[in-house]
Amino acid sequence: MRLSVVGCGYVGLVTGACLAEAGHEVICTDIDEQRIAHLQAGGVPIYEHHLDKILESARSAGKISYTLNAGEAIRGGDAIFICVGTPPKENGEADLTAIDHVARQIATEARTAKLVIEKSTVPARTGLELRRALTAYSRNSGLAFRVVSNPEFLREGTAVSDFLHPDRIVVGVEDEASARDMREIYRPILERSFRCPVHNGTCPPGNAVSLLITTINSAELIKHASNSFLALKISYANVIADLCEKIGADVEEVTHAMGLDPRIGEQFLRAGLGFGGFCFPKDLQAFVHLAGTVGVDFDILKAAERVNKQRIERFFEKVRRALWVVKDKRVAVLGLAFKANTDDIRFSPALEVVKELLRQGAQVQATDPEAISRAQALFPAASYHEDPYDALRDAEAALVCTEWDIFRNLDWERAGQLMARRLVVDGRNLYSPSRMRALGFEYHSFGRE
Repeated sequence: MRLSVVGCGYVGLVTGACLAEAGHEVICTDIDEQRIAHLQAGGVPIYEHHLDKILESARSAGKISYTLNAGEAIRGGDAIFICVGTPPKENGEADLTAIDHVARQIATEARTAKLVIEKSTVPARTGLELRRALTAYSRNSGLAFRVVSNPEFLREGTAVSDFLHPDRIVVGVEDEASARDMREIYRPILERSFRCPVHNGTCPPGNAVSLLITTINSAELIKHASNSFLALKISYANVIADLCEKIGADVEEVTHAMGLDPRIGEQFLRAGLGFGGFCFPKDLQAFVHLAGTVGVDFDILKAAERVNKQRIERFFEKVRRALWVVKDKRVAVLGLAFKANTDDIRFSPALEVVKELLRQGAQVQATDPEAISRAQALFPAASYHEDPYDALRDAEAALVCTEWDIFRNLDWERAGQLMARRLVVDGRNLYSPSRMRALGFEYHSFGRE
């Protein structure tokens, strides 16, 4: 099929690349001139594992193209994926300005009826409003647009694998024709009939992918409900960590045993600096706001958000106790992205750490495999180092903020020789407390004191 993707951010670019890899002809558009020019020149503006490989494959095969002209992209596709941002407003409500703008563009630029697929994360009932907007803006053309909700469940760092090998595909529709079209779009993925770049060309054996057909409202609710529940698990693990510190238990022993219960599962039961990124914080806020507008008080999610916001403060309690005075201390910050395997710094706990260190007068020596340039633009007063050992040189403390493997596998004996003081405050519980102390480090982590 001929598919259009509006928005070339983390979701849109992965969506376009993977659909092209699955065999469709894809045209992508974005309002960012520099981003489109970079893509047209063969560049990749974001870091995502495997993304460069499949973009080059799609480009070589003539399956993907890019344009600044939104009208060209809209007219060029039988179906249009909307992948624009929905940032939070001050009250937590999702800002749907970009969705409305795209609706107007589709209605005015299209010459034939289109299947409009809502991929951006939006609150429930947005699809119905989108259809109403399309109808209002296209009243002179008489075109009838069909609207589908197809929420993404992509984790940054594994987004390509998540798209091509999903555990489920959720599709919210109003008619059977839209359901048939969505089955056709995803048929190569459902049948595993594409060349898999994640597994060297061949899809691994596994269970069949479930295509779940729901109403539009349910599909939209599924995304927010899923992300909010995962955020809740993280905050729950962090409260357990605080309790473990008070009574002398080990949070990893507790959460490991909990995770062995199949009703609970081990994923996202990880204590540390808390969740960040663009999805969990804004989705949780939007879900709470949506519930409030219909008279449902989601106190449990408000508590999860409050716990998450307290993690930076809890982390700095450990830093202050260990350093006594933060001002003028050289502090190495290991990690700037909100999680490993991405260059995304949006809502990153690590950046809150850098911000507070600079506010207190510390000399920050930061490192990250992919996110340095993005962080540097926000905090030019810090020094940045590609090599983590350079960041650790002469440091009086090392603060672990992102769980990159390069940090997980650091040679701490070498690092200790470079540091002015052997002090590590581990915000991601990457290391064994006994081993670090055996190497002569003063070591602090969450829930394992």
